[in-house]
Amino acid sequence: MAQITKDTLISEVLDINPDAAPIFFGMGMHCLGCAMASGETVGEAADVHGVELEGLLAQLNTMVG
Repeated sequence: MAQITKDTLISEVLDINPDAAPIFFGMGMHCLGCAMASGETVGEAADVHGVELEGLLAQLNTMVG
């Protein structure tokens, strides 16, 4: 089972589970296909968008596996 961490790229999360997109949309990250998203980590996205990292990771990891 894949484990999503703060260092996992957004693009990798979406490769693991495309159904994770609504979680990112909910935090205000609407441009998942842009160049920034492909090189941005979950931790960086949480920081930029003011989202609590541990809660975001918990949400993402419940969708994996």
